[in-house]
Amino acid sequence: MATRWRLPVSIGAATLAAPAHAHLVETGFGAFYDGIAHLGATPADLLLVIAVALLAGQRGTQAARWTLFVLPAAWLVGGLLGARFPVGSTLPVLTTLTFGAAGLLVALNARLHGAAIVVFAMVAGAAHGYVNGASLEPAGASLLGLAGVVTAVVCLLAILSAQVTTLRAGWTLVVVRVAGSWIAAAGLLMLGWLLRPVR
Repeated sequence: MATRWRLPVSIGAATLAAPAHAHLVETGFGAFYDGIAHLGATPADLLLVIAVALLAGQRGTQAARWTLFVLPAAWLVGGLLGARFPVGSTLPVLTTLTFGAAGLLVALNARLHGAAIVVFAMVAGAAHGYVNGASLEPAGASLLGLAGVVTAVVCLLAILSAQVTTLRAGWTLVVVRVAGSWIAAAGLLMLGWLLRPVR
């Protein structure tokens, strides 16, 4: 008897369901806080910020300071462009490549010049910001949502990069590199999943 009601109940539940907001977390506190939560709910964005913070911290205080300014600014500009000129795709391969590359650079403890890190942060921030702006706009988020994302980027980037610049013990530096290797591995796995043949 229960089986014969499954289909009608399922169809009824599907037709009465509230609309889903893809790529937007609703906290109930308003668009700004939704934007802050958005960073934590979007793994590619979160892993990029963590990896860039670790990378900038590895290269010292000056690189961390410049990155703290450039990454959020590029994210904001990219987000505004994405909201104004959205594309139909969320560009998952591009965002996966950026956080995977950042994690690889951390794992290798790449001796990049501070300017190279700043350029990388600018390109990656603009790409992720563009995707955020393009995906938040159709979901009904205002510019406050984008401001929330950028605020979360600033806070996380400042805390992590400042902490890494103070590390001196050898084992702590190894932990940073291991974290980078895990981020790079996550990027590689995600890239493999995205590029798998569709059957």
